[in-house]
Amino acid sequence: MTAETAETTPETSSDTAGLPDDLAGKKPSVLFVCVHNAGRSQMAAAYLNHLSMGRIEVLSAGSQPADQVNPAAVEAMREEGIDITAEAPKILTTEAVKASDVVVTMGCGDECPYFPGKRYEDWVLEDPAGKGVESVRPIRDEIKGRIQQLIKELLPTIDSSTSTGTPSA
Repeated sequence: MTAETAETTPETSSDTAGLPDDLAGKKPSVLFVCVHNAGRSQMAAAYLNHLSMGRIEVLSAGSQPADQVNPAAVEAMREEGIDITAEAPKILTTEAVKASDVVVTMGCGDECPYFPGKRYEDWVLEDPAGKGVESVRPIRDEIKGRIQQLIKELLPTIDSSTSTGTPSA
């Protein structure tokens, strides 16, 4: 299996009330980057897609992509009702970073290109590579909490505490 390239198409949305001025009037985009794009970044991207109900453009990539997504990460996400079996690790590109409003690195921040005007976060998370699902669950749960906080910041009108991502009243 070959690594795919992370790509995005900017979209606009009228659902961006309360966003910072630099994101108002456009669908925010987030890029998750880890070394292999096989565990942490895949779980983060899946949670953000699911919990934001598609209201955030989501990309993930790796500086040295693996051949496949970590099976323990696939199983851990399946337990949450999220299927990532069709996902494949993708190579980190300059274009993906340029196209993103927020870049979240997970253990490879020094390999990610820097562009002024982007929001960068480095999430220190244990690498699930080579671990069983029992060891991946706590990593998954920490990622979920961070994703819920990120959604609150980017889309304050969404209640990200529910597993369905249903908008709050």
